[in-house]
Order: sequence, then C-alpha cells, then structure tokens
Amino acid sequence: MFGILALALLMVVHEGGHFLAARTFGMRVLKFSIGFGPTFFKISPKDGYYWFTSAAEKVKLRLWKHDAEKQGPTVYQVAMIPFLAYVQIDGMNPLEEVDPKDKGNFSNGSLWGRIVTIFSGPLANYLFASVFFFGATLYGGKAAEVVINNERQLLTYVDALPGRPAHNAGVQPGDKIVEVAGTPVATWNEMAEQISKRPGAPIKVVVERKVDDNHEERKTLDITPSNEDGKGKIGVAPHKLPVPLKEAAIFALTEPPKVVKSIGAGLSQLFRGNTEDLGGPLRMMKETEDAAKQGLAAYLWLLGVLSAYIGIFNLLPFPALDGGRLVFLAYEAVTRRKPNAMVEVYTNGFGILTLLGLALYITVFKDVPHMLSK
Repeated sequence: MFGILALALLMVVHEGGHFLAARTFGMRVLKFSIGFGPTFFKISPKDGYYWFTSAAEKVKLRLWKHDAEKQGPTVYQVAMIPFLAYVQIDGMNPLEEVDPKDKGNFSNGSLWGRIVTIFSGPLANYLFASVFFFGATLYGGKAAEVVINNERQLLTYVDALPGRPAHNAGVQPGDKIVEVAGTPVATWNEMAEQISKRPGAPIKVVVERKVDDNHEERKTLDITPSNEDGKGKIGVAPHKLPVPLKEAAIFALTEPPKVVKSIGAGLSQLFRGNTEDLGGPLRMMKETEDAAKQGLAAYLWLLGVLSAYIGIFNLLPFPALDGGRLVFLAYEAVTRRKPNAMVEVYTNGFGILTLLGLALYITVFKDVPHMLSK
C-alpha cells in the first residue's frame, strides 16, 4: 500500500512538472491521469462547468464553473490501475497531423518552450526531493555526524529496531556503541564493518549510556548478529537529534546533490559489471514498505531519495526517457530542422521495449530471488 502510494505520488510530481510548464507556454493539455486503464472517476469541463463523472458514468455531478480560456480543456482522472501517472499534451506524437496555425499544439510551440516542458518533469522530482528531505529532517531530526578527511561520517549513536538482536539485548535509544568484539569503533562504518563480518557469532558490544546531563556509563551487552545474506546485522538505526528550522532547510537543499553523486557512482559500478545491488520495482516497493514501518521520517527520507533518483534517471539520454526526448530537441536546435518523425517514433518505441525488458529481467532475476532469500 505505502509502496504504491509512494510511486503514485512521485509520478504525480513528475507529470505535474510537465503539466505546469506546458500550460505556462500555452500548450493544450488534454488529460492529467493518475494511474492507467479504465477510469475510476474523472473531472472534465463541459458546457461552462467542471463535471464529476464516476466509472461507467453511473454518477454525474456538476461542480464549479470552468473558464475555457484560462483553464483549458484538461480532463483530470483517476484510473483503476493505480501505478504511475501521465499527462497527455496535444501534438506530442510526432506522427500526428498538425494544423500549423494551432498555437496550442506541442509541435508548434517554441523550441525553448518544448525543451522546458520536457525538462520540467525531472526538475520537479529533483526540487521536490528537498521538500521530502526537509519534512523528514524537521520531523525526525538528524543523526550526529563528524567530518573526517573532508568526508561526513555518522557517529555511532543508535536506536534499536523492535524485535531485532540489539533491542532484545537491551540497547536503549541514544546509546553510543564504542566497542564491538573488542575493537574500538568511532564511526558508523567502523561499527558496521565489525558487526558485518560476524553473522551468527555471539559478540560483546560496549555502549556508552547517558545517566544524566553530566554523567555517562558504559555497559557491556551480549549480542548475536543475525545472518542476512552472509552479513551480520544487529538491527540498529542512527539516533536522531532535533534540528532547527534553518538547519533543516539548508540540509534539505544540500542532500539531493549527494543523491546525484551516488547515482553516478552506481552507474559506474553497473558499467563495470557489478550488479549485486541492482534492484527494480518490486525491491523499491518492499524498501518503501519497510521505511513506512520505521515511521514517517524514514518514509519521507526514502521518498526524497527516490524523487531525486527518478529526476536524474529521467534525464539520461536514453530513448523514451525525458533525456532521450531532449536529445531530439537538441538536434533540432543545432540543425534548425525537426528530426524525422518515423525515426523518433521507432527510437522511442525501442527505448520503451528495452526499459520494459530490463525491468522484467531485474524483477525475475534480482528482485524475486532477493525477496525469497529474506
């Protein structure tokens, strides 16, 4: 449920970017749909009013007045299959016959207007990522960090996840792990490294616990890390501290570039043949559901990451993605002539089939085995 909601929300943000830009440049938007397939309900303009119409037109209600000149002919609908969303802009199909005098047609729009319209979808996702990060940080706080060699690293203040080894052993909110199996640890990566290489092996974990404002004490706990894909896990999350409004805003603006950097690193690993961490739709849905179970802050944080990912991924110069469309518009800008319509259609068709095939491959050979191993 939360995974479907997340995907739908991110796609609405994406298509909303296309929609607002198209309207700004005077393009005629025919439909804004949340989901695919048969209509669940829709709000459409007719006879000077907006009308609510249910599936099979069993219910039809007149709503408020419609200004055709200002609001256009857009039909807003929610479809039966609640995945993704789309905006239908008149004239986006290169094979459509177009009246050269029709100023509301996409193909007759200015080159700059068409570029902005295509670019605005990914841009909306990228900008909205900051909104999610802001909400997550303001609501859930921020983990304590330290700068080592110009790199930010998390400190080892933890919260134990319910039912996991750390929680069962008595780890309390805000405990600081300072030693794992006799090895002192100062950062999250150091702690995770020591735990990861001891799956199923009982270890002693030393935590530093605040007694009052001036005193701390150390406790030694016996914990047996669970074995997850051959790696030891004790079930802890970074402990979050309250964050002032200004700091949350600054943090929200600086976090999306880090996601972009991680995407670059991930693509580099992929091109080198490392597909170990490759995941698809099912895995994304599962991780979103897991984040929702951890609370609103974790859910908003993951939405921020996914929103930034979707924005940047869509800008890749691959057919059927927004980046692929921008390549054709760049060709037009350089040559001063529109690309061959058949070439554009077949290229985008190839892109769609390739992406669907890749999604199917990842689902069958990556997502399903990963979920079955849990």
